[in-house]
Amino acid sequence: MRPAASLLVVLALAAGARGQDVKRDIPYSDPAHERQVLDVYSPRGAKDLPVVFWIHGGGWQAGDKSDVQIKPRVFTDKGFVFVSTNYRLLPAVDMGTIVRDVAKAFRWVHDHAAGFGGDPKRVFVMGHSAGAQLAALICTDDRYLKAEGLSLDVVKGCVPVDGDTYDVPAIIEVAETRWRAHGLPPAKFGHREKFGNDPAKHKDFSAVTHVAKGKGIPPFLILHVAEHPDVAAQARRLGNVLGDAGVPVAEFAARETTHARINADLGGPDDPATKALFEFLDKALKR
Repeated sequence: MRPAASLLVVLALAAGARGQDVKRDIPYSDPAHERQVLDVYSPRGAKDLPVVFWIHGGGWQAGDKSDVQIKPRVFTDKGFVFVSTNYRLLPAVDMGTIVRDVAKAFRWVHDHAAGFGGDPKRVFVMGHSAGAQLAALICTDDRYLKAEGLSLDVVKGCVPVDGDTYDVPAIIEVAETRWRAHGLPPAKFGHREKFGNDPAKHKDFSAVTHVAKGKGIPPFLILHVAEHPDVAAQARRLGNVLGDAGVPVAEFAARETTHARINADLGGPDDPATKALFEFLDKALKR
């Protein structure tokens, strides 16, 4: 192996031919609700590998940990342990409960990663859509991990994918202005209602609110659809706030794609967002 080869190439060669072990529906709480479970995919014989902690989307009211497309195979082939978590959903629980579920799942991963060949000191938090908001929030608002006895320092990096709610008040204002301007009926269960219909809660569930220097916030890669104005604006907003706080941050705007496709294509061999993702991971692993 030439010295110039990336760390991810080394990890991939080490893991690629070993196959994959999968453990499904592992409870991360005791007692556990039926949705407080996660799946772990690891290369066979894995040891001390970096971990991806994935949070599914679905508007906080739908979706499942099985909605991971090609990601588990791609990440395990590249020498990662891949964990996909469920969480309880709206309207059965409120948003705060959802975030606490995700933090509790992360704590389980931190505590048990070594048993699946993972390194608890090298965990990346990622998520798509609603999962992007949850990923960004637990990586900036340290209260959730602190409640689980952890700090932001245990997160190696954060990759929110095509989220529109890093600044919840902003997306509410944009959406409701659009409805008024075009004479459209408001959503029956829109962002305002989902986040508690209280301006203080809207701000509190926004990752941008909690970004500050000296908190140990991990490096960010913000992936989004280039042609969608809402996610592009939210990505820029989060990126600017992180940058102003001195947090390493990169943004990648994927072109000629959609909200669903950017997620489905992530991991594909010719996917530009995937290239940006693995460049980010390679750089973060060298820190």
